Amino acid sequence: MKTIAIFTGTRAEYGLLYWLIKEIEKDSTLELKLIVSGMHLSPEFGHTVDEIENDGFLIHEKIEMLLSSSSEIGIAKSIGLGVISFADALNRLKPDCLVILGDRFEALSVAQTAMLLRIPIAHLHGGEITEGAIDESIRHSITKMAQLHFTSTEIYRNRVIQLGENPERVFNVGALAIENIKRLPLISQPELEASLNFSLGDSSILVTYHPVTLDENGGIETLKNLIGAIDALDKEIKIVITSPNADAHGRDFIDLIKEFTSKNKERVFFTSSLGKTRYLSLVKICKAVVGNSSSGIFEAPALKTPSVNIGERQRGRLQPKSVIQSGESKEEIEDAIKQAISKKQQIASDPCCDFYGEGHASQKIIKTLKETNLNQLTTKKFYDLPKP
Repeated sequence: MKTIAIFTGTRAEYGLLYWLIKEIEKDSTLELKLIVSGMHLSPEFGHTVDEIENDGFLIHEKIEMLLSSSSEIGIAKSIGLGVISFADALNRLKPDCLVILGDRFEALSVAQTAMLLRIPIAHLHGGEITEGAIDESIRHSITKMAQLHFTSTEIYRNRVIQLGENPERVFNVGALAIENIKRLPLISQPELEASLNFSLGDSSILVTYHPVTLDENGGIETLKNLIGAIDALDKEIKIVITSPNADAHGRDFIDLIKEFTSKNKERVFFTSSLGKTRYLSLVKICKAVVGNSSSGIFEAPALKTPSVNIGERQRGRLQPKSVIQSGESKEEIEDAIKQAISKKQQIASDPCCDFYGEGHASQKIIKTLKETNLNQLTTKKFYDLPKP
């Protein structure tokens, strides 16, 4: 029996990993070990470890690593704290493979620990580009530490190979977000409103704006412009804002959003976390998704909802036609939101997300994990591209 450890450090990441975790848990030839860390354990960011436990999963390790800091130094120290704690946890669990998704600093912390302990890493969603965030460097760094790679498109697969990874270990399985949407039962607007205790009315938008980690001030001026833009919209439009990530300046963002919300309680709802079901249900119901989250690139198009992608954070990712790229001024953001709202009906029949797969990522990943001799993965050779 192979022991597969899965790491999750954020609410969004867990939502994507949900079906993979569930399928591994019920497979009689695999043993699941779940490692939960980062924002999941922070009350400030919704204490979303509760959602994981409410879903019925046994958590084998809870690793505290977040310092109560909104600075780059605090993030760097959190990575170090994570390495110390992950070393003990991985030594206790002794998995045959560690599954890591994406590009965040929490993932970097556990990845370098696994590398030093010679634990093979299966990396999900490598090869993507987000030029406006430090996540860009982290993602490619994890690629070089990993032995197995599961990408969301063939373009991204080719990019991982370009980084020197053996093509025989790089698999295009599609985006986990598409599988989540196809398999997760969503709830109706009345059910969602009752759960939130907030009326969405006839028109609503969903806003998530994360710090731009390569910007000296995290992009807080753009957040102010975003708030100004949504404040200027028709007052009948309801606004749901979810918390930014625990990146540098993240807490400054939260303070600014809470101040805006407190002045507009009838129209604006702020939550640290919606959870995967409510989040996807709201994406489907709302007129537009607004901000700089990858959910505007993956989930929103798949649910036939237009999205506004603000600024540079997601620059480089493949963007379906339903995504409207916006500049960072108040006027540009306001205009883009109005365009997006007007497109809701137009994109209903648009096959705008086909290049992210058909929703079978988990099965493909598990099949590869089961068929691969994990004991022979730790040694890697750099793969040189064929000469032109």
